[in-house]
Amino acid sequence: MLGLQRSSPSMKTALLIASACLLGLLSTTGASLPYPILPPLFAGASGNGLTHFLGLPPKLLFGVALMINPLGLLIGSAMLGPVSDRHGRRRVLLITAIGAAIGHALTAAALVAQSYPLFLLARFVTGLLEGNGSIMRAMLAERLTGGLRNHALSWLNGSFNLGWLVGPLLAGFTVSSGITLPFYIAAGALLLGAGLAALALEREHTAPQPGSWWAVARQRHALTLLRHAPLRTLFTVHFAYACGVAAFYEFFPLWLVDVGGYDTRRIAFVNMGMCALMTFAALFAGRASALEPRRRAGGQAALAATAILAVAFGSLELGLAGIVLFGLPHAYYNATLQGWAADRFAAHGQGAVMGLLSTTFCLANIVMALLGGVLTLVDTRLVLVLGGVLAAWAALALRQWSGRALPLTVEAK
Repeated sequence: MLGLQRSSPSMKTALLIASACLLGLLSTTGASLPYPILPPLFAGASGNGLTHFLGLPPKLLFGVALMINPLGLLIGSAMLGPVSDRHGRRRVLLITAIGAAIGHALTAAALVAQSYPLFLLARFVTGLLEGNGSIMRAMLAERLTGGLRNHALSWLNGSFNLGWLVGPLLAGFTVSSGITLPFYIAAGALLLGAGLAALALEREHTAPQPGSWWAVARQRHALTLLRHAPLRTLFTVHFAYACGVAAFYEFFPLWLVDVGGYDTRRIAFVNMGMCALMTFAALFAGRASALEPRRRAGGQAALAATAILAVAFGSLELGLAGIVLFGLPHAYYNATLQGWAADRFAAHGQGAVMGLLSTTFCLANIVMALLGGVLTLVDTRLVLVLGGVLAAWAALALRQWSGRALPLTVEAK
Protein backbone atom coordinates (compact mmCIF):
# COMPACT_ATOMS: atom_id res chain seq x y z
CA MET A 1 0.00 0.00 0.00
CA LEU A 2 2.83 2.34 0.88
CA GLY A 3 4.53 1.55 -2.42
CA LEU A 4 1.32 2.36 -4.30
CA GLN A 5 1.04 5.69 -2.54
CA ARG A 6 4.58 6.54 -3.47
CA SER A 7 4.20 5.56 -7.13
CA SER A 8 0.90 7.35 -7.68
CA PRO A 9 2.34 10.90 -7.88
CA SER A 10 4.95 9.80 -10.45
CA MET A 11 2.21 8.24 -12.60
CA LYS A 12 0.19 11.48 -12.42
CA THR A 13 3.30 13.44 -13.34
CA ALA A 14 4.00 11.15 -16.29
CA LEU A 15 0.42 11.53 -17.56
CA LEU A 16 0.63 15.30 -17.18
CA ILE A 17 3.85 15.53 -19.18
CA ALA A 18 2.68 13.02 -21.80
CA SER A 19 -0.66 14.81 -22.31
CA ALA A 20 1.01 18.21 -22.71
CA CYS A 21 3.58 16.80 -25.13
CA LEU A 22 0.93 14.99 -27.21
CA LEU A 23 -1.21 18.10 -27.62
CA GLY A 24 1.91 20.18 -28.32
CA LEU A 25 2.94 17.74 -31.04
CA LEU A 26 -0.50 17.68 -32.68
CA SER A 27 -0.93 21.45 -32.40
CA THR A 28 2.28 22.33 -34.25
CA THR A 29 1.75 19.48 -36.72
CA GLY A 30 -1.36 21.26 -37.96
CA ALA A 31 0.25 24.69 -37.84
CA SER A 32 3.25 23.57 -39.92
CA LEU A 33 1.30 21.73 -42.63
CA PRO A 34 1.05 24.68 -45.05
CA TYR A 35 4.78 25.54 -45.03
CA PRO A 36 5.84 23.03 -47.73
CA ILE A 37 2.45 23.23 -49.51
CA LEU A 38 2.15 26.99 -50.01
CA PRO A 39 5.52 27.97 -51.61
CA PRO A 40 5.12 25.82 -54.76
CA LEU A 41 1.44 26.78 -54.90
CA PHE A 42 2.08 30.54 -54.87
CA ALA A 43 5.34 30.42 -56.83
CA GLY A 44 3.92 28.21 -59.59
CA ALA A 45 2.96 29.46 -63.03
CA SER A 46 -0.67 28.30 -62.87
CA GLY A 47 -3.07 30.57 -61.05
CA ASN A 48 -6.49 30.35 -59.41
CA GLY A 49 -8.68 32.37 -57.07
CA LEU A 50 -6.49 31.41 -54.14
CA THR A 51 -3.11 32.46 -55.55
CA HIS A 52 -4.23 35.43 -57.69
CA PHE A 53 -6.74 37.10 -55.40
CA LEU A 54 -7.64 40.63 -56.63
CA GLY A 55 -4.80 40.36 -59.15
CA LEU A 56 -2.17 40.90 -56.43
CA PRO A 57 1.35 39.44 -56.81
CA PRO A 58 1.34 35.78 -55.65
CA LYS A 59 4.43 36.29 -53.48
CA LEU A 60 2.71 39.15 -51.66
CA LEU A 61 -0.34 36.95 -51.10
CA PHE A 62 2.04 34.27 -49.85
CA GLY A 63 3.46 36.66 -47.27
CA VAL A 64 -0.02 37.58 -46.01
CA ALA A 65 -0.98 33.90 -45.86
CA LEU A 66 2.07 33.26 -43.69
CA MET A 67 1.25 36.22 -41.47
CA ILE A 68 -2.38 35.45 -40.69
CA ASN A 69 -1.81 32.28 -38.65
CA PRO A 70 0.80 33.92 -36.39
CA LEU A 71 -1.60 36.85 -35.97
CA GLY A 72 -4.12 34.45 -34.48
CA LEU A 73 -1.36 32.86 -32.42
CA LEU A 74 -0.36 36.30 -31.16
CA ILE A 75 -3.82 37.05 -29.82
CA GLY A 76 -4.35 33.53 -28.50
CA SER A 77 -0.97 33.36 -26.77
CA ALA A 78 -1.51 36.73 -25.10
CA MET A 79 -5.00 35.86 -23.82
CA LEU A 80 -5.34 32.10 -23.34
CA GLY A 81 -2.60 31.73 -20.74
CA PRO A 82 -4.08 34.36 -18.37
CA VAL A 83 -7.61 33.03 -19.06
CA SER A 84 -6.44 29.58 -17.94
CA ASP A 85 -4.95 31.19 -14.80
CA ARG A 86 -8.51 32.12 -13.84
CA HIS A 87 -10.73 29.46 -15.45
CA GLY A 88 -8.63 26.30 -15.26
CA ARG A 89 -5.92 24.83 -17.48
CA ARG A 90 -7.72 21.63 -18.45
CA ARG A 91 -10.99 23.26 -19.42
CA VAL A 92 -9.48 25.96 -21.63
CA LEU A 93 -6.94 23.57 -23.15
CA LEU A 94 -9.54 21.03 -24.29
CA ILE A 95 -11.92 23.66 -25.70
CA THR A 96 -9.16 25.27 -27.75
CA ALA A 97 -7.82 21.92 -29.01
CA ILE A 98 -11.24 20.92 -30.34
CA GLY A 99 -11.73 24.35 -31.89
CA ALA A 100 -8.34 24.15 -33.64
CA ALA A 101 -9.36 20.82 -35.18
CA ILE A 102 -12.45 22.51 -36.63
CA GLY A 103 -10.15 25.24 -37.98
CA HIS A 104 -8.11 22.67 -39.93
CA ALA A 105 -11.28 21.33 -41.52
CA LEU A 106 -12.25 24.88 -42.48
CA THR A 107 -8.80 25.34 -44.08
CA ALA A 108 -9.42 22.28 -46.24
CA ALA A 109 -12.80 23.68 -47.30
CA ALA A 110 -11.13 26.97 -48.32
CA LEU A 111 -8.63 25.11 -50.51
CA VAL A 112 -11.43 23.21 -52.24
CA ALA A 113 -13.33 26.45 -52.85
CA GLN A 114 -10.10 28.24 -53.90
CA SER A 115 -11.19 31.08 -51.63
CA TYR A 116 -8.34 33.23 -50.37
CA PRO A 117 -10.50 35.15 -47.83
CA LEU A 118 -11.88 31.89 -46.37
CA PHE A 119 -8.34 30.48 -46.24
CA LEU A 120 -7.17 33.52 -44.26
CA LEU A 121 -10.14 33.25 -41.89
CA ALA A 122 -9.51 29.55 -41.30
CA ARG A 123 -5.81 30.03 -40.64
CA PHE A 124 -6.53 32.94 -38.29
CA VAL A 125 -9.06 30.99 -36.20
CA THR A 126 -6.76 27.97 -36.07
CA GLY A 127 -3.85 30.12 -34.94
CA LEU A 128 -6.00 31.87 -32.33
CA LEU A 129 -6.90 28.56 -30.70
CA GLU A 130 -3.43 27.07 -31.10
CA GLY A 131 -2.17 29.85 -28.88
CA ASN A 132 -2.87 27.27 -26.15
CA GLY A 133 0.82 26.36 -26.09
CA SER A 134 1.20 28.85 -23.26
CA ILE A 135 -1.35 26.81 -21.27
CA MET A 136 0.68 23.64 -21.75
CA ARG A 137 3.87 25.36 -20.61
CA ALA A 138 2.05 26.91 -17.65
CA MET A 139 0.70 23.52 -16.54
CA LEU A 140 4.20 22.07 -16.43
CA ALA A 141 5.80 25.15 -14.89
CA GLU A 142 3.11 25.34 -12.22
CA ARG A 143 2.87 21.68 -11.18
CA LEU A 144 6.52 20.65 -11.45
CA THR A 145 9.61 21.99 -9.74
CA GLY A 146 13.38 22.00 -10.01
CA GLY A 147 15.19 19.94 -12.59
CA LEU A 148 12.09 17.96 -13.55
CA ARG A 149 10.32 21.18 -14.55
CA ASN A 150 13.22 22.25 -16.76
CA HIS A 151 13.36 18.81 -18.37
CA ALA A 152 9.58 18.73 -18.89
CA LEU A 153 9.59 22.18 -20.51
CA SER A 154 12.42 21.03 -22.76
CA TRP A 155 10.50 17.86 -23.67
CA LEU A 156 7.44 19.97 -24.47
CA ASN A 157 9.61 22.14 -26.72
CA GLY A 158 10.82 18.92 -28.32
CA SER A 159 7.20 17.96 -28.98
CA PHE A 160 6.53 21.34 -30.59
CA ASN A 161 9.68 20.88 -32.68
CA LEU A 162 8.63 17.35 -33.63
CA GLY A 163 5.35 18.82 -34.85
CA TRP A 164 7.34 21.01 -37.24
CA LEU A 165 8.86 17.78 -38.54
CA VAL A 166 5.66 15.72 -38.68
CA GLY A 167 3.51 18.44 -40.29
CA PRO A 168 5.67 19.05 -43.39
CA LEU A 169 6.41 15.32 -43.63
CA LEU A 170 2.69 14.55 -43.52
CA ALA A 171 2.10 17.18 -46.19
CA GLY A 172 4.89 15.82 -48.39
CA PHE A 173 3.61 12.25 -48.33
CA THR A 174 -0.14 12.89 -48.57
CA VAL A 175 -0.49 15.99 -50.76
CA SER A 176 -0.27 13.84 -53.91
CA SER A 177 -3.61 12.28 -52.87
CA GLY A 178 -5.21 15.70 -52.55
CA ILE A 179 -4.18 19.07 -51.18
CA THR A 180 -6.88 18.89 -48.48
CA LEU A 181 -6.01 15.43 -47.12
CA PRO A 182 -3.19 16.61 -44.77
CA PHE A 183 -5.58 19.05 -43.08
CA TYR A 184 -8.29 16.45 -42.56
CA ILE A 185 -5.73 14.09 -41.03
CA ALA A 186 -4.49 16.86 -38.72
CA ALA A 187 -8.05 17.67 -37.63
CA GLY A 188 -8.82 14.03 -36.82
CA ALA A 189 -5.56 13.54 -34.94
CA LEU A 190 -6.14 16.67 -32.86
CA LEU A 191 -9.64 15.52 -31.91
CA LEU A 192 -8.23 12.16 -30.87
CA GLY A 193 -5.48 13.87 -28.86
CA ALA A 194 -8.01 16.08 -27.10
CA GLY A 195 -10.04 13.02 -26.17
CA LEU A 196 -7.01 11.24 -24.73
CA ALA A 197 -5.95 14.36 -22.82
CA ALA A 198 -9.46 14.66 -21.37
CA LEU A 199 -9.07 11.18 -19.91
CA ALA A 200 -5.50 11.69 -18.68
CA LEU A 201 -5.64 15.19 -17.17
CA GLU A 202 -7.16 15.58 -13.73
CA ARG A 203 -9.96 18.06 -13.27
CA GLU A 204 -9.00 21.11 -11.27
CA HIS A 205 -10.62 21.18 -7.86
CA THR A 206 -10.61 24.98 -7.58
CA ALA A 207 -13.68 26.76 -8.90
CA PRO A 208 -13.19 29.24 -11.76
CA GLN A 209 -12.67 32.75 -10.47
CA PRO A 210 -15.17 35.54 -11.16
CA GLY A 211 -15.11 37.35 -14.46
CA SER A 212 -15.98 36.42 -18.02
CA TRP A 213 -13.37 34.93 -20.35
CA TRP A 214 -13.35 38.13 -22.37
CA ALA A 215 -12.94 40.36 -19.29
CA VAL A 216 -10.02 38.28 -18.03
CA ALA A 217 -8.38 38.19 -21.46
CA ARG A 218 -8.76 41.95 -21.88
CA GLN A 219 -7.55 42.93 -18.41
CA ARG A 220 -4.90 40.26 -17.70
CA HIS A 221 -3.38 39.49 -21.11
CA ALA A 222 0.32 38.68 -21.19
CA LEU A 223 1.40 42.06 -22.54
CA THR A 224 0.38 43.73 -19.27
CA LEU A 225 3.63 42.27 -17.88
CA LEU A 226 5.56 44.81 -19.93
CA ARG A 227 5.05 47.43 -17.25
CA HIS A 228 7.84 45.64 -15.32
CA ALA A 229 11.34 46.64 -16.47
CA PRO A 230 12.99 43.16 -16.40
CA LEU A 231 10.14 41.71 -18.42
CA ARG A 232 10.39 44.55 -20.93
CA THR A 233 14.05 43.69 -21.40
CA LEU A 234 13.17 40.03 -21.80
CA PHE A 235 10.57 40.97 -24.40
CA THR A 236 13.01 43.15 -26.34
CA VAL A 237 15.84 40.64 -26.64
CA HIS A 238 13.56 37.67 -27.20
CA PHE A 239 11.60 39.59 -29.84
CA ALA A 240 14.79 40.32 -31.77
CA TYR A 241 15.83 36.67 -31.65
CA ALA A 242 12.30 35.51 -32.53
CA CYS A 243 12.28 37.82 -35.57
CA GLY A 244 15.46 36.13 -36.76
CA VAL A 245 13.91 32.70 -36.26
CA ALA A 246 10.66 33.76 -37.96
CA ALA A 247 12.53 35.07 -40.99
CA PHE A 248 14.31 31.73 -41.21
CA TYR A 249 11.28 29.49 -40.59
CA GLU A 250 8.94 31.30 -42.93
CA PHE A 251 11.23 31.92 -45.88
CA PHE A 252 13.81 29.15 -46.10
CA PRO A 253 11.18 27.02 -47.99
CA LEU A 254 10.81 29.83 -50.54
CA TRP A 255 14.62 30.10 -50.68
CA LEU A 256 14.73 26.39 -51.52
CA VAL A 257 12.22 26.95 -54.34
CA ASP A 258 14.12 29.97 -55.71
CA VAL A 259 17.64 28.55 -55.40
CA GLY A 260 17.14 24.82 -55.80
CA GLY A 261 13.77 24.49 -57.54
CA TYR A 262 12.51 22.32 -54.66
CA ASP A 263 8.97 20.92 -54.61
CA THR A 264 6.77 20.19 -51.58
CA ARG A 265 8.26 16.75 -50.90
CA ARG A 266 11.88 17.88 -51.08
CA ILE A 267 11.15 20.86 -48.84
CA ALA A 268 9.54 18.46 -46.38
CA PHE A 269 12.66 16.27 -46.29
CA VAL A 270 14.93 19.25 -45.57
CA ASN A 271 12.59 20.40 -42.83
CA MET A 272 12.58 16.85 -41.48
CA GLY A 273 16.34 16.92 -41.03
CA MET A 274 16.25 20.22 -39.16
CA CYS A 275 13.36 19.26 -36.89
CA ALA A 276 14.76 15.79 -36.19
CA LEU A 277 17.97 17.36 -34.89
CA MET A 278 15.98 19.96 -32.96
CA THR A 279 13.77 17.32 -31.35
CA PHE A 280 16.75 15.13 -30.41
CA ALA A 281 18.56 18.12 -28.88
CA ALA A 282 15.48 19.02 -26.83
CA LEU A 283 15.76 15.69 -24.98
CA PHE A 284 18.96 16.92 -23.36
CA ALA A 285 18.62 20.72 -23.48
CA GLY A 286 17.04 20.97 -20.02
CA ARG A 287 20.16 19.84 -18.17
CA ALA A 288 21.53 22.08 -15.47
CA SER A 289 24.57 24.27 -16.16
CA ALA A 290 26.85 26.41 -14.03
CA LEU A 291 26.83 29.17 -16.67
CA GLU A 292 24.42 32.07 -16.04
CA PRO A 293 21.25 31.31 -18.10
CA ARG A 294 21.12 34.62 -19.99
CA ARG A 295 24.77 34.32 -20.96
CA ARG A 296 24.20 30.73 -22.04
CA ALA A 297 21.16 31.74 -24.13
CA GLY A 298 23.26 34.48 -25.74
CA GLY A 299 25.82 31.94 -26.95
CA GLN A 300 23.06 29.70 -28.30
CA ALA A 301 21.46 32.65 -30.13
CA ALA A 302 24.83 33.48 -31.71
CA LEU A 303 25.13 29.96 -33.14
CA ALA A 304 21.58 30.15 -34.50
CA ALA A 305 22.39 33.49 -36.15
CA THR A 306 25.44 31.93 -37.80
CA ALA A 307 23.29 29.16 -39.29
CA ILE A 308 20.74 31.67 -40.66
CA LEU A 309 23.46 33.78 -42.28
CA ALA A 310 24.97 30.65 -43.80
CA VAL A 311 21.70 30.14 -45.65
CA ALA A 312 21.53 33.78 -46.71
CA PHE A 313 25.07 34.00 -48.10
CA GLY A 314 25.93 30.40 -48.94
CA SER A 315 25.49 28.07 -51.84
CA LEU A 316 22.65 25.55 -51.95
CA GLU A 317 24.84 22.95 -50.23
CA LEU A 318 25.99 25.31 -47.46
CA GLY A 319 22.46 26.60 -47.04
CA LEU A 320 21.11 23.08 -46.61
CA ALA A 321 23.70 22.45 -43.90
CA GLY A 322 22.74 25.72 -42.19
CA ILE A 323 19.03 24.84 -42.26
CA VAL A 324 19.56 21.46 -40.63
CA LEU A 325 22.16 22.57 -38.05
CA PHE A 326 20.04 25.53 -36.99
CA GLY A 327 17.87 23.10 -35.00
CA LEU A 328 20.62 22.37 -32.45
CA PRO A 329 21.25 25.83 -30.91
CA HIS A 330 17.59 26.81 -31.24
CA ALA A 331 16.47 23.85 -29.12
CA TYR A 332 18.96 24.76 -26.39
CA TYR A 333 18.01 28.44 -26.50
CA ASN A 334 14.32 27.67 -25.95
CA ALA A 335 15.01 25.35 -23.02
CA THR A 336 17.40 27.81 -21.40
CA LEU A 337 15.24 30.92 -21.70
CA GLN A 338 11.92 29.31 -20.77
CA GLY A 339 13.35 27.52 -17.74
CA TRP A 340 14.98 30.71 -16.50
CA ALA A 341 11.81 32.77 -17.03
CA ALA A 342 9.68 30.18 -15.22
CA ASP A 343 12.02 30.31 -12.23
CA ARG A 344 12.57 34.06 -12.18
CA PHE A 345 9.09 35.47 -12.87
CA ALA A 346 6.76 32.85 -11.36
CA ALA A 347 5.10 35.45 -9.10
CA HIS A 348 3.38 36.96 -12.13
CA GLY A 349 1.56 33.69 -12.91
CA GLN A 350 3.02 30.98 -15.11
CA GLY A 351 0.20 31.34 -17.64
CA ALA A 352 0.98 35.01 -18.15
CA VAL A 353 4.78 34.52 -18.25
CA MET A 354 4.65 31.65 -20.74
CA GLY A 355 2.02 33.59 -22.65
CA LEU A 356 4.40 36.54 -22.95
CA LEU A 357 7.12 34.33 -24.46
CA SER A 358 4.65 32.77 -26.89
CA THR A 359 3.15 36.16 -27.74
CA THR A 360 6.60 37.57 -28.46
CA PHE A 361 7.33 34.80 -30.94
CA CYS A 362 3.93 35.21 -32.63
CA LEU A 363 4.40 38.98 -32.95
CA ALA A 364 7.80 38.34 -34.53
CA ASN A 365 6.18 35.98 -37.04
CA ILE A 366 3.66 38.63 -38.04
CA VAL A 367 6.27 41.36 -38.44
CA MET A 368 8.62 39.18 -40.48
CA ALA A 369 5.83 37.75 -42.65
CA LEU A 370 4.72 41.26 -43.61
CA LEU A 371 8.23 42.63 -44.05
CA GLY A 372 9.47 39.49 -45.73
CA GLY A 373 6.57 39.48 -48.18
CA VAL A 374 7.82 42.85 -49.43
CA LEU A 375 11.53 41.96 -49.39
CA THR A 376 10.98 38.78 -51.39
CA LEU A 377 9.77 40.94 -54.27
CA VAL A 378 13.43 41.99 -54.51
CA ASP A 379 15.30 38.89 -53.26
CA THR A 380 14.36 36.18 -50.75
CA ARG A 381 17.90 36.27 -49.35
CA LEU A 382 17.31 39.78 -47.99
CA VAL A 383 14.82 38.38 -45.48
CA LEU A 384 17.35 35.81 -44.29
CA VAL A 385 20.11 38.43 -43.95
CA LEU A 386 17.84 40.60 -41.83
CA GLY A 387 16.89 37.59 -39.71
CA GLY A 388 20.52 36.64 -39.10
CA VAL A 389 21.44 40.18 -38.08
CA LEU A 390 18.54 40.41 -35.62
CA ALA A 391 19.42 37.07 -34.02
CA ALA A 392 23.05 38.19 -33.70
CA TRP A 393 21.96 41.42 -31.99
CA ALA A 394 19.85 39.40 -29.54
CA ALA A 395 22.88 37.25 -28.74
CA LEU A 396 24.94 40.34 -27.93
CA ALA A 397 22.12 41.90 -25.88
CA LEU A 398 21.65 38.74 -23.82
CA ARG A 399 25.36 38.57 -23.10
CA GLN A 400 25.38 42.19 -21.91
CA TRP A 401 22.18 41.70 -19.87
CA SER A 402 23.70 38.70 -18.07
CA GLY A 403 26.20 41.06 -16.46
CA ARG A 404 23.43 43.03 -14.73
CA ALA A 405 21.71 41.65 -11.63
CA LEU A 406 17.92 41.59 -11.42
CA PRO A 407 15.96 42.70 -8.33
CA LEU A 408 15.68 39.96 -5.72
CA THR A 409 11.88 40.20 -5.76
CA VAL A 410 9.35 40.95 -8.42
CA GLU A 411 5.94 42.53 -8.12
CA ALA A 412 3.23 39.89 -7.90
CA LYS A 413 0.08 39.86 -9.95
